Amino acid sequence: MPKKVSRRLQELRKKVEERPYEPQEALQLLKETATAKFSEAAEAHIRLGIDPKYTDQQLRTTVALPKGTGQTIRIAVIAKGEKVNEALAAGADLAGSEELIEEISKGMMDFDTLIATPDVMPQVAKLGRLLGPRGLMPSPKGGTVTVDLAQAIDEFKAGKLEFRADRTGIVHVMFGKASFSAEDLLINLKALQDCIDRNRPSGAKGRYWRSIFVSATMGPSIQIEVSALRDLKLEAEA
Repeated sequence: MPKKVSRRLQELRKKVEERPYEPQEALQLLKETATAKFSEAAEAHIRLGIDPKYTDQQLRTTVALPKGTGQTIRIAVIAKGEKVNEALAAGADLAGSEELIEEISKGMMDFDTLIATPDVMPQVAKLGRLLGPRGLMPSPKGGTVTVDLAQAIDEFKAGKLEFRADRTGIVHVMFGKASFSAEDLLINLKALQDCIDRNRPSGAKGRYWRSIFVSATMGPSIQIEVSALRDLKLEAEA
């Protein structure tokens, strides 16, 4: 059965024209269409010209959002010995070794980011079926396998996000809160765009950016003119 569209969303969709918007205009519209009764996230959905079934066309990396995510990030760390105490002292919400791995294997997922030291990765690998589908599996490329726990915890708490292209070549990323100013959302979105361009997979041929849409969590999709975003120069960059 087709999903029923609420009256609220039907009304909001009337505000959005079927055309690509200039970035600033689109983000202002995103804010105007964030009318849910909770604090909505600002989401970006970016279709890239890649086929992730090929290893040289996969995209998985991290971006540091200059204006933060607007969220309280819960971080769990799997390590051994003194590294567990080091993680807790650096602000980790959870830290442990075999006992934490056991808890996670039983379904405990009370965290947003999982960091691990390299020496425990053989044990963490056993959690792949649980963590992988949720995008929580630690990886060196994502900055979540490291011996420098304090730096990693600080960065993720401050607004660093790990993201990847899904199997259809689409990147889904939360880049702030709809309550942010349009200017702050634009700074974060520009940082995301720059990051995706810097990490273009070696096997990506032809047109890399196909489309970009933004929306509030419960709002309508708004298309952004790709070239306008990529050509944009913010004052801080000038």
